[in-house]
Amino acid sequence: MVKGLMSVLLILVAVSSSFGNPEKNGSAKKEKKSPQTLSRGWGDQLTWTQTYEEALFRARSSNKPVMVIHHLEDCPHSQALKQVFSSSKKIQKMADEDFIVLNLVYETTDKHLSPDGQYVPRIIFVDPSLTVRADITGRYANRLYTYEPADINLLISNMEKAKRLLKTEL
Repeated sequence: MVKGLMSVLLILVAVSSSFGNPEKNGSAKKEKKSPQTLSRGWGDQLTWTQTYEEALFRARSSNKPVMVIHHLEDCPHSQALKQVFSSSKKIQKMADEDFIVLNLVYETTDKHLSPDGQYVPRIIFVDPSLTVRADITGRYANRLYTYEPADINLLISNMEKAKRLLKTEL
């Protein structure tokens, strides 16, 4: 009986000591993560809107187009585009000065933001009259609003087009 209790006690001590300090027993170290911001890594210096409705309100009141970026945190294509987008000084400057920016990891209830399906990454422009600019597309026929890192110059051109159309049509 005493031997059995001592065995159980010894096992409890061994198990509880392993919970006390996980780094010393060879388990993986915990990575420090910075707090999640609205930018989600797409440009921390930009002023991001929280919701689609807020973006539309700000677009109307400031007379700027909205750039809506649909993406997923664990999608390698989204991650690659995010890296190029956030490191491009020209895109960051235009996005900061000329656009209301919103990035979404979830779909909105507005079906106009997925005219050809729900895929990621997808970038859609909405003008201040709250019209989705279906005419500003990427280079793919089967995913009209997607961009890859190699398409960054096309994205810059489309951002400039969204600004130009804004001035000539409104």
